[in-house]
Amino acid sequence: MIPNVKSNRIAADHPDGLPPFAVLELRTSLLAWYSQSGRDLPWRQTRDPYAIWVSEIMLQQTQVKTVLPYFDRWMSQFPTVQDLAAADLQQVLKAWEGLGYYARARNFHRAAQVIVQQHGGMFPTELDAVLALPGIGRTTAGGILSAAFNQPLAILDGNVKRVLARLIALDVPPVKALPRLWTLSQELVDPRNGRDFNQAFMDLGATVCTTHNSACSVCPWRGHCQAYNLDIQSQIPMSETRAPIPHKQIGVAVIWNDRGQILIDRRKSDGLLGGLWEFPGGKVEVGETIAACIHREIREELGIEIAVGDRLVVVDHTYSHFRVTLNVHHCQHLSGEPQAIECDEIRWVTLAEFDQFPFPKANLQIIQALRQSDAQSSHPPLK
Repeated sequence: MIPNVKSNRIAADHPDGLPPFAVLELRTSLLAWYSQSGRDLPWRQTRDPYAIWVSEIMLQQTQVKTVLPYFDRWMSQFPTVQDLAAADLQQVLKAWEGLGYYARARNFHRAAQVIVQQHGGMFPTELDAVLALPGIGRTTAGGILSAAFNQPLAILDGNVKRVLARLIALDVPPVKALPRLWTLSQELVDPRNGRDFNQAFMDLGATVCTTHNSACSVCPWRGHCQAYNLDIQSQIPMSETRAPIPHKQIGVAVIWNDRGQILIDRRKSDGLLGGLWEFPGGKVEVGETIAACIHREIREELGIEIAVGDRLVVVDHTYSHFRVTLNVHHCQHLSGEPQAIECDEIRWVTLAEFDQFPFPKANLQIIQALRQSDAQSSHPPLK
């Protein structure tokens, strides 16, 4: 139970906002802290909206340490919005390979084309125009426009939600109070220095007001933080009760032909992992063996007959709303010409050619296992 907080320093007289003195003190203390403790990140050394946009899209659902090498490689491969717009989607997906949430890359590519076609290659400076671009929501738009053009626009990423929830000792999960949190974020942003304020806001959540073991002793906002003053910061933000995520068993076929090539297919462009290449297979039905599943799925998806051989590897992977176990088996093509029944394209490729294609992260583990087994034998074992 979170105690009544109305007697705290941020007064009950301002139930839907912060008193002016608190807003000024919070802005000043945060910017002073940022000038001493802010992170030195490459996208903070530029005012180029394209480079900032790259960082904002990559940082969605992804930690900074993961993004850093991707950002550098991306800016080398696609240094301008025109370069990105002109690139083939397969090139874009390959550059994104391993970052996950591939809809971000597809939307980014489409948005670059919109900017070239409709905005003369110049990133728009109006909020409504930015929000109209594929893959850009309110937080991303605010992050780009504040960092590139110093506009005082609110942001509300995961770090900011956590900081605000603790600041006001929010007594419901943040998802149930989004309008209030947006109002607070907009209220706090410095009207003259939206750029540094929003960067500081994110850094505060990422480095001080962290999910676990927050460093309250060095927090510039602890004097105004209701959760800190009530000693309930570990209880906030409150979390929603979630049902266990589904777990799917998947049968996966590494299909060899008599020329030593392996069959891969490209997923349909819409939906999860759209446009990426994979090893064919599908969900194991109730009461079905892995081998029976692989036989059925390959017949349904590709229209061919195979022999299912020994297991290559088992890969566990978690997505945002479910997890999968990939049961991967060597298989031999027996008869039939492969058809793209449930996919956009199919190809026979050698192990050496895999690096030319963008694969989901879980499939990269299959490729690694294949290369390890290939060092031992050039022929897949069959039962």
